[in-house]
Amino acid sequence: MSRIGNNPVAIPEGVTVEVKDNVLTVKGKLGELTQEFSGVSITVEESNVLVTRPSDSKEHKAKHGLYRSLVANMLLGVSTGWTKELELVGVGYRASNQGQKLDIALGFSHNIIINVAPEVKVETISEKGKNPIIKLTSFDKQLVGQVAAKIRAFRKPEPYKGKGVKFVGEQLRRKAGKSA
Repeated sequence: MSRIGNNPVAIPEGVTVEVKDNVLTVKGKLGELTQEFSGVSITVEESNVLVTRPSDSKEHKAKHGLYRSLVANMLLGVSTGWTKELELVGVGYRASNQGQKLDIALGFSHNIIINVAPEVKVETISEKGKNPIIKLTSFDKQLVGQVAAKIRAFRKPEPYKGKGVKFVGEQLRRKAGKSA
């Protein structure tokens, strides 16, 4: 198992951490996140958060690393935030937004309209000669990833031409077409 759980998590400036009845609450300038935990104990010492496990059983070791990573993601989220960028590759693929309503044209007979959660900020970037980009920003890493995965699932990139919705910087496994 990983020993990542042993590392203390530094608390950034302007962030408050509170532990009460197996619930961790993190407040920062961007928002507030809560996380229930079990199987480990979380303590706040000076400017660090420590996650400790009661024994070396497989379950406790797994939860140790898991909750340490969740705490680190929460602290980073409320202080700086998380961003995911999706690129629409294909002729006629477009994206636009009005507030929290995202309107995407992906080659279907109709446009796809998504109401994005209010915690996630949506921004669309369309430049001439470049693929449209959808930028999702939030303090909750899980929520940003879930919204991005939902958008990507409408038209995943195909392996022959690479058309579809892909993450910016994602490496696609391309296949050769049929040979004559």
